[in-house]
Amino acid sequence: MKKNLLIIAIFLISNTVISQEKFAEIEFKETVIDYGIIENGEDGSRVFEFTNTGNAPLTFSRIFSSCGCTIPKKPEKPVLPGENGKIEVKYDTKRTGIFQKAITVNSNAKTANVILRIKGEVLPELEEEEKK
Repeated sequence: MKKNLLIIAIFLISNTVISQEKFAEIEFKETVIDYGIIENGEDGSRVFEFTNTGNAPLTFSRIFSSCGCTIPKKPEKPVLPGENGKIEVKYDTKRTGIFQKAITVNSNAKTANVILRIKGEVLPELEEEEKK
């Protein structure tokens, strides 16, 4: 009987310690940004907003895109639990046509890798005659 009580006590203590572990967790407002149809040379900057819903500071080890035409900018400082942050993305809108790009976010969050996506269509540049 004492052995069973000891086992139960150890189990309860270990579960309490495990449940108190600290994890960062990232929750994005949206994981896809649709630029829609935009003019050639239009501002290609967009922002992915997120919240650290975990109980530990959130840090980013690397954020990279599937193409050199998309430049992401990661937060430099840790995002504390409950705080909001943003990942800025700039697409080169001098590239005509339909696009779909992926941005990979590596962090210390419980879900360590998250894929964000941008998509849209850039119209051809107006000819000199049409500009007048």
